[in-house]
This record gives sequence, structure tokens and C-alpha cells, in this order.
Amino acid sequence: MNTIEHDYAPICDLYERHLGSALFEPYAIDLAGRVADDCSQGSVLEMACGTGIVTRQLRARLKPAVALTATDINPGMLDYAQKKLNALEGITWKQADIADLPFTDASFNAAVCQFGLMFVSDKNHAFREMRRILAKGGLLAFSVWDRMENNSWGIIAHATVGEFFPENPPQFFKAPCSFYDIDVLRNLLTASGFDRINIQTVRKECYSATAHSLAIGLIEGAPILAEIQERGGASGPIVDAVATSLARTGGNNPHRSTMQAIVVTARAKDDAKP
Repeated sequence: MNTIEHDYAPICDLYERHLGSALFEPYAIDLAGRVADDCSQGSVLEMACGTGIVTRQLRARLKPAVALTATDINPGMLDYAQKKLNALEGITWKQADIADLPFTDASFNAAVCQFGLMFVSDKNHAFREMRRILAKGGLLAFSVWDRMENNSWGIIAHATVGEFFPENPPQFFKAPCSFYDIDVLRNLLTASGFDRINIQTVRKECYSATAHSLAIGLIEGAPILAEIQERGGASGPIVDAVATSLARTGGNNPHRSTMQAIVVTARAKDDAKP
């Protein structure tokens, strides 16, 4: 089972509570602000909405008249986000694959994706789909994690889990930090009909109330838990070991470290055909 097909439903709450504010909220605020500053009317599509962290920021910052559609390929994540944000008006929810979007051509003025494109296998088709559903001149805004060397949470989690399974180490943490090549990103965008491309490296603080809380999220709130269980392992000792390593680099109570992402904005070319 690949990462996209993984059933997140059982771990959504752990993902939200232990990773949400530490890894995803700071970048969600940044990305939603970029979109809201640009899109004062029309409609916005969010892809790979997960547990709704960016969705909430978008709805809070977009003008009420701007329609927001939130999508995710994973029904467990989508259901969790919809229930979490059920008190918010002006959000349409739909299950959707980024590489096969169920929307008509030029139906959105902006498209947003936070930390989802790394997991899409057919990236060429995904970028073409994002161009197809955008109106001419429409904004594409997305973020991906930078290389693992610039994200200590990834280095620590990957190395620590590997120590428990030296003959067959789980490889999950390589995936989030696999789509950082700026030249590749720029070429995909250009070939898919985007211009006015802006690519920025953005560093933020990774803050967690405790190192143990972050470790719970990284191990028990992520698909790597299935890899651990498939190998006959137990998550508890691994969580403790990851927490110990995190505390060495960023303290325990609270835990503070740095994380780094690549934030991209681009425009659907006026002369491009979807």
C-alpha cells in the first residue's frame, strides 16, 4: 500500500494533536495568507486538505464571497476534516485525486496544496491537472518539505526507526522530503503551462509542548506505524527512543527546533491550453 492509499482514519486524531501545530500550522498560516492576499473573488480549490489545517486558515482569511472547495484522496482524512470544521460555512468537501481532478476546465481562480504533492506518483499529470482546472492567470500555491538534512524531525525519526529494524528499515520518512529539487519543480511548472514562478525556501520554528508529543505524532500519527507493525514491532519503545533523540537536539519541555519547506507560487499562463 502506498502512502496515498494508506488508511489514515485510525490515526487522524494523533496526527492532528501531535503534528498539527508543530509541523503544519506555521506553514498553513503562511500559505493561506499568500492565497487570501491574491484572491479576493471567485473560487479556491484546496488539494490534499488532510485534517483541515490549511482549510481552516483559508476560510478565516478569504472573503466570505470566495467559494472554497476542500479535497483529499483519503476518505478518512476528508471525513475527519469535515467533522472538525462542520461549524464553518462556505466549504464544499469532495474526495479527489490531484492527478485526476473531477472538475471542469478553468473552474477555479486559485489552487492550493500543502505538503501533498510529494506523495503523488504521476507528478507530470498532477501539474497538468492543476493547470487545467485553473482559469487563465489563476494562482497555484503549494509547499513541499525541503531535503531531510534541513528537517531534524525527519532525520531523527528515520534514523531511530532504522535502528530497531537494521535488516529491513522502514523508508516512509524519505517520502515527505523527496520533492525538494528546485530545478525539477520549475521545469514541471513550465512544461505544464505556468509562468511567473516564485520559489522560496522558508524556515520556521518547530515547536511542540514536549519532545514526546512530537514523537507520538511522528510514529503513531503517520503511515510508518503500519510499516512498524508489519515488521512485528511495537510503537511504544520507538516513540520513547525518538523522543529522547528529539530532546537532545531541541529540548524536551518544550521542544524547539527548526524545519524548512519550499513554498511555490505560479500563474496559469494566459496563452496555455489546459
